[in-house]
Amino acid sequence: MNTFRKLSVFVISLFLLCTLTIMAGADGPVNETTVLFTHDLHSHFFPQRTQEGAESGGYARLMTALEEERKEHPYALTVDGGDFSVGSLIYALSSSQAAELRTMGAMGYDATTAGNHEFDATGLGFGEMLYTAALSGDKVPALLMANYKPARDNSDRLSIQQDMATYGVREYLLLERGGVCYGIFGLMGEESHSMAPASGFVLEEPTQAAQRCVDALREQGAEFIICLSHGGTDEEKSRSEDEQLAENVDGIDLIVSGHSHTTLEHPIVQGDTYIVSSGPYCENLGSITLSWDSTGKKTLVDYHLTAIDETLPEDPKIAQLVEGWKRRVDSSYLSAYELTYDQVLTTTAFDLERPRSGVQEENPLGNLVADAYLWAAENLEMDSPNMDTVAVTASGVLRAPLCKGEITVSQAFDVLSMGQGENGTAGYPLVSCYLTGKELKAVMEVDASVTPIMPEAQLYLSGVSYSFNVHRMIFNRVTEAALTEAPFLNQSSSQGLEQLENDKLYRVISGMYCAQMLGTVTDKSFGILSVIPKDENGSEITDFNQRILRGDSGKEIKEWYALAAYLQSFGEEGVPGRYAFGDGRKEVSRSWNPVELLKHPSWITLAAVFLAVVLIVLGVLLVRRVLRWHRRRRYGGGYRPRRRFSR
Repeated sequence: MNTFRKLSVFVISLFLLCTLTIMAGADGPVNETTVLFTHDLHSHFFPQRTQEGAESGGYARLMTALEEERKEHPYALTVDGGDFSVGSLIYALSSSQAAELRTMGAMGYDATTAGNHEFDATGLGFGEMLYTAALSGDKVPALLMANYKPARDNSDRLSIQQDMATYGVREYLLLERGGVCYGIFGLMGEESHSMAPASGFVLEEPTQAAQRCVDALREQGAEFIICLSHGGTDEEKSRSEDEQLAENVDGIDLIVSGHSHTTLEHPIVQGDTYIVSSGPYCENLGSITLSWDSTGKKTLVDYHLTAIDETLPEDPKIAQLVEGWKRRVDSSYLSAYELTYDQVLTTTAFDLERPRSGVQEENPLGNLVADAYLWAAENLEMDSPNMDTVAVTASGVLRAPLCKGEITVSQAFDVLSMGQGENGTAGYPLVSCYLTGKELKAVMEVDASVTPIMPEAQLYLSGVSYSFNVHRMIFNRVTEAALTEAPFLNQSSSQGLEQLENDKLYRVISGMYCAQMLGTVTDKSFGILSVIPKDENGSEITDFNQRILRGDSGKEIKEWYALAAYLQSFGEEGVPGRYAFGDGRKEVSRSWNPVELLKHPSWITLAAVFLAVVLIVLGVLLVRRVLRWHRRRRYGGGYRPRRRFSR
């Protein structure tokens, strides 16, 4: 009996042990992965003043946050989702010193990818940055680009490819950390590519490239796959590129999503893929910890964003490094303008905020920048022609606000920090072209009609006033347009009104990027609007480098310098109070008044009205037909009028 009992206990114990072993092997987490991430850093080496009077960002503080996370997670990976350059004056050292990549290397980044702004200095400038970084001998992050390569017809293709090879650019990376084999690859998004018109690169369809990388990485033993995507997310899933990527590609465990400047308080989970974003401008450091078992099943252990603000001390090593970059900017770039990085230009008693995305309204910062362009053409340009001139800028190029208080040179640059000029130095130059009055109205129509679907296209003009109704037919929303005196001439915007003449040529001042985009209006409006930038003789412009505005010394006038000089002209009195609010140069109506909706109709509106009338008539006829059919059924096959009989 005792023998039987002992045998039973042994068998039951063995059964329970096997069951627990099987359960542990099936569901128990066997690995834990922590990834630290940023994206859209945009050269924010130093803290930025916020509208609340606090500070945000700065690489020395970011380094402190990284070190704290690494103490807790010694095997953590550190990655970035692209657009690490363009956004502060340190960008002036991008090609000559590769300041961004070398600083990221010093902070211990394992990998990054390229965003559209890495190509603001063209593909050649991108290559020069890579060559400089490699030549420095400093530690730099792996640069992963799976679907973005120089076009075959790019005359600089071989040089760029050589620079990419010197740096070691590759599609993907296998990285062992803490006993786990990670596979990491980088992608350029479709919208991001469309915003890099000077890259000279071609885009492979992201989903196709991603699946190719995932399959290759799995074959080579990758256990956990990370995609560094510069595609972005959106509230509308149909426009959320990285959600579409996760849905259509099997095998991606984590997507670090850049480009859309999204701050995700919680990860997006699409199938088996986690999508994370920490926000732009070094505002936060993101951290995600996932546990996963042998079947690939993942569990979220922790996700948090660490604010990079004044509560964090600065890492002394990185602080010393970035101060060195600042001194180089003063000596190698700003000295030509007789300015310094922290020099105060003027003050403002109010905040000048960036435009709110997708909100059609006047924006004082946009007005200020447009006025600065017009002021520069009148006060800085050599041999400026005396004629009717209009200036235009776009929401997409306004990269930073101007907060209440002192405004420094670096803050003025931050507002207009994109691009590179013909001379190879940071900052887009101002350019001129000529448009007819009809084409100027088409430009205003872009502002009125395209902004709801493309917020970056919202425009701000100086030298004209116009009005539009958001409920009118698309591409026929502008109702009034007239020339007006520039506000800096101390005239009200209602004085000096002169109606635009359709066939008359008007001079237009803009930044290089916006001017190049003017030429795409015809295609983007399906040929409904026509805007062809011309020279003073009416011939189409094929090279905007020939249209750069130059000062007395022949030096190109940069967008940011036009703003800085205009701000400096205000002196100790500060930014005029007229910029605290809109001044009425752009009136946005939301009225449903039929008269306002139908006045000055274009063929689009007339066609829509005709179609509506036709549909109404067809609807009435259909209703009558249905009523007759019901009457026939009611009276047994045909309608018979009731007859009266007399006795």
